[in-house]
Amino acid sequence: MGASTITSPTRDLLAEIDELRITRRAAILAHNYQRPEIQDLADVVADSLQMARRATELDAPILVICGVHFMAETAAIANPDKRILIPDRTAGCSLAATIQAADVRAWRTARPDGVVVAYVNTAADVKAEADYCCTSGNAVAVIRALPPDVPVLFLPDVFLGNYLRKVTGRQLDVWMGECHVHAGLTREMLEQRRVEYPDAEFLVHPECGCVTSAMYYAETEGDVAGGRTQIVSTEQMMRRARVSPARRFVVATETGVLHRLRRENPGKEFVAAREGAECRYMKQITLENLRDSLRDLQYEVTVAPEIAVRARRAIDRMLAIG
Repeated sequence: MGASTITSPTRDLLAEIDELRITRRAAILAHNYQRPEIQDLADVVADSLQMARRATELDAPILVICGVHFMAETAAIANPDKRILIPDRTAGCSLAATIQAADVRAWRTARPDGVVVAYVNTAADVKAEADYCCTSGNAVAVIRALPPDVPVLFLPDVFLGNYLRKVTGRQLDVWMGECHVHAGLTREMLEQRRVEYPDAEFLVHPECGCVTSAMYYAETEGDVAGGRTQIVSTEQMMRRARVSPARRFVVATETGVLHRLRRENPGKEFVAAREGAECRYMKQITLENLRDSLRDLQYEVTVAPEIAVRARRAIDRMLAIG
């Protein structure tokens, strides 16, 4: 928000949040999909992997996670000596809800020599059943680091899992889960944007339903999109936008990422692959409930010690790779 567009009540609310942040010695971490006003005041704005890394580096006894519940759980597991808060305890994740710990145990029963890789978009008890965690930013590196010739279950995102199969050449059992936002970014939508913006570079998140088509375009020489389709995590989108010679980008992921892309690259244009690609759970975090979280120290997120110990092994492996 520019200074001229901030109303007096909002200015007062921002000042109150800043005062509480100082008083509480708290740090605010926001995901790239958060509302613009949340991103603008956060100490850290990043994807899931960088949020997890920065949470362990910050010298603050209280971390407020402006994201969804599994992100706060991950911060709690990686920072047992810090108090972890989330402004809205009902901010869930449609993808994380597709897999339960019992599902992982059933797969292991059938394949006792297998390895389980859990995308970070999972609940703590699912991570506790996994051997490795990963994010979209380091998933390829994690799969490539695994011992050869052992069965591997990748969960829970089917589109990211199929992308990993193709990129790594590895046979994977892939759980059939999906994010409701990314699944809505379809092949037809991608094709429409290619016609509308023939000069644009395409930045496509690997969770998207259009990722297979994006891989085809990325690999096709002579096609108008040849060499200008990038399949990347949100943090990799930031890096690519900075170094690319392109002046216009079509971005296939949750639209919250556009705010940071535009802020960091004021001379470039960023277009949503689908304007309505919004995660309602991410948007549940507001200035008001962030203020309340700092003021009332709510809502604290904790993970049972026996779950946290097991999940931390998988998270530490994630942080060590890629």
